[in-house]
Amino acid sequence: MGGMTDLATLWPPAGVVVRTPRLELRWPTIEDLCALASVAADGVHDEAEMPFMTPWTRGTPQKRARSVLQWNWSSWGSWDPKRWIWSAVTVVDGRVVGTQGMDAVDFGVTRRAETGSWIGREFQGRGIGKEMRAAMLHLAFAGLGAEMATTGAFSDNPASLAVTRSLGYKENGFSLMAVEDRPRRELRFVLDRATWESTLRRDDIELAGVEAALPLFGAEPEPAESEVEAAGTSG
Repeated sequence: MGGMTDLATLWPPAGVVVRTPRLELRWPTIEDLCALASVAADGVHDEAEMPFMTPWTRGTPQKRARSVLQWNWSSWGSWDPKRWIWSAVTVVDGRVVGTQGMDAVDFGVTRRAETGSWIGREFQGRGIGKEMRAAMLHLAFAGLGAEMATTGAFSDNPASLAVTRSLGYKENGFSLMAVEDRPRRELRFVLDRATWESTLRRDDIELAGVEAALPLFGAEPEPAESEVEAAGTSG
């Protein structure tokens, strides 16, 4: 372990980066996380709306900012190859504008990942949401070897639903849940590898740092300790 001082070396998911001509998805530094918290503090949606299952956007700007910090720290600390959340900041022209996440349970068996995201109100309506979802789907299918990507949005969230449908997802049922003491219908969607390969795969999206992180995503077995030691030995 001597000399391993770089975060991406110690924790490979932190070294994963997805780049498109318009934006970058990356594991947040503390500075990125503070910038994301500031974006949340400035507002994510109209006060009359609630696009999230957990209404973390209610309350003061400071409360919203702290929720962003705590949620990300919690997802970092609970990571396991069998249950993980890779939550990236979305960076456009050097500025953090929102977050695009992906999570999975038993990915090595199911090869299924779920996506979710939000963007600050200041940056909405510019096509960023569609581009960052396309970037994350590229990571899922081209990088991790997913066979299926799923997502969902409340039936009264037309912007999110429009992005999902424009990317070729197929509606796959719904869930009924209580949010802020009222019933909400979440529409569920699925995108399979064949559809992604035939209609969505792009050659202008770049991935970096994925190979080293595959075992922690559950996408391939971790090397045995003896193999690690042998790889680090030179004669």
